[in-house]
Amino acid sequence: MGLVAIFLVPWTLYLTFTLPSRHLTEHYDLAWVGFDIGLASAFAGTAWAAYRGLPWLLPLAAVTGTMLLCDAWFDIVTSQGSSEVTEATLEALFGELPLAALCAYIVVDVERFLATVDRFRRPPTTAARRAALRAMSDDARAARREARARPDRRG
Repeated sequence: MGLVAIFLVPWTLYLTFTLPSRHLTEHYDLAWVGFDIGLASAFAGTAWAAYRGLPWLLPLAAVTGTMLLCDAWFDIVTSQGSSEVTEATLEALFGELPLAALCAYIVVDVERFLATVDRFRRPPTTAARRAALRAMSDDARAARREARARPDRRG
């Protein structure tokens, strides 16, 4: 990995000076559709792994977050005109980057994330259910007492 990082420095400099600023391609639509299918698959895999508590959650969240960052970057830099740039920037700020941050949170603290997901998945405990029913019945008794204490104004 270190050697690849070192090799990428001169390669990036080479590309900086040799690539054209503008390039038309036949399969631009296919590239984006394919990427979005991959992104949707990464989202689905991450959601499934989170729901099931699978060990694949961490790498899937890392892949999804990375793809979101790439999506935001390429949406912005391939936009033409100020309205497209504005739209891509807003999508990045309010969609892709917050979701990428959530993926990063999953990677950093997967145990806490899974505990939160587990709380939402499991039904309330019997004790919690009993406490809720008790509170509802107490409210009903209090309402009946108030109704008896007030004179009936219908007649």
